Amino acid sequence: MNFPDLKEARKRTSNKVNILYDRYNIPERIMNIGYGKSYSILTYGCQMNVHDSENISGIMEELGYSRGENYETSDIIILNTCAIRENAHNKVIGILGRIKHLKEKNKQLITILCGCMAQEETIVNLIYKKYPWIDVVIGTHNIYELPLVLEKVIRDKKQEISVYSAEGDVIENLPVKRDSKYKAWVNIQYGCDKFCSYCIVPYTRGKQRSRLPKDIIKEVEVLKNDGYKEVTLLGQNVTAYGKDLNSNYTMANLLEDVSKTGIERIRFVTSHPWDFSDDMIEIIAKYDNIMPYIHLPIQSGSDNILKKMNRRYTIDEYKSLFYKLKKKIPGVSITTDIIVGFPNETADDFKKTLEIYNELKYDLAYTFIYSPRNGTPAALIKDEISLEEKEARLHTLNQIVNRYAREANQKYLYKTVPVLIEGPSEKNNKVMGYTDTMKLVNVEADLSYVGKIVPVLITEVKTWSMEGVIKVD
Repeated sequence: MNFPDLKEARKRTSNKVNILYDRYNIPERIMNIGYGKSYSILTYGCQMNVHDSENISGIMEELGYSRGENYETSDIIILNTCAIRENAHNKVIGILGRIKHLKEKNKQLITILCGCMAQEETIVNLIYKKYPWIDVVIGTHNIYELPLVLEKVIRDKKQEISVYSAEGDVIENLPVKRDSKYKAWVNIQYGCDKFCSYCIVPYTRGKQRSRLPKDIIKEVEVLKNDGYKEVTLLGQNVTAYGKDLNSNYTMANLLEDVSKTGIERIRFVTSHPWDFSDDMIEIIAKYDNIMPYIHLPIQSGSDNILKKMNRRYTIDEYKSLFYKLKKKIPGVSITTDIIVGFPNETADDFKKTLEIYNELKYDLAYTFIYSPRNGTPAALIKDEISLEEKEARLHTLNQIVNRYAREANQKYLYKTVPVLIEGPSEKNNKVMGYTDTMKLVNVEADLSYVGKIVPVLITEVKTWSMEGVIKVD
């Protein structure tokens, strides 16, 4: 048994990051341990978690398991969890009760909890004491050990907790079962060293560690040769890519090299304003296959709150970057994240958030009420603001977000834009896809267009999506 340790998770040393090409391995004795059985994964949280689930699927299918259609009838249920907000915690805790009832009916059912919640000391202690029907708890640093941990649980029929609070390595040989045949997530970096005061990620994901450029470029080249149209370069803070490699190779260099592979679309998330360089902007503007879409979290419009958040930039610095992006990247779409109700956020602090939003007029914002995360500095602040006040502020902000989202979409009406068609729309007889600027479009077309980038004439705009038809020459 290995339990997470918050004190260990905080540590940052100058120790070399190991890049390992042979760490993942399935012993021959368990190669078909899952033959005839099924697994289901319930994924919560960010794009990193989504891609982790693709790696977990790859492992499970190499073990012989097949993907189940319904978690309630599967032989293994995997919860890939998120720790960044209380809501994500609550969803997982809620489903644990349902899993208990399934376990009572099916004694052979195996349940696995992984992801960021598995790295939290308080959560794992709670599971150990009160949730004995969770068979496996495995952390973000050792997904590659899942085959051996699973073998042990099947053999011993005892709960197994295997979580390392470590700075982390880079594991290069994990299998992947991708959810799409046309769009792919590509990790370029793991962990984070920013230590924003509200954020648990540096504790659950370890220190910042970049993959080598050659490994990233090789993966993109393979995807392109396999027919993929789009890659999204993933990291907790992609704009800081390469700073830990002790070289002069930066995110700007990586973007240029990935662009030169010739893959049709390149995106990246998530950016921190502090590390967004002029070189990056020049490269994005230079290459047509780097999409003109930037997600640039601001978090608050108040310098006072940003300082308490340990964001390390001012509003003036953020605005300078924002306007530089707008000026140098034609037609760029910029979205953001905003936290409402950070401990003791004053009415004036919140007013400044509204003012900056009214000035910058983002294409969209992902807005949240602050959630205290156990072990973070912000969680120790005594908060005098009521939940009712925070909810009222969120409502006020969202009204502005919705207004500008619709205004941003309005600019596309009766224009023709490129759309990568991804699959069936929720609307009858339509397909859906995204523009180069990350706008959701429902298109009047059949499934033969799935996987193609096509010109679409926008015929109707809404707040969250647009409608269109394929433009025929």
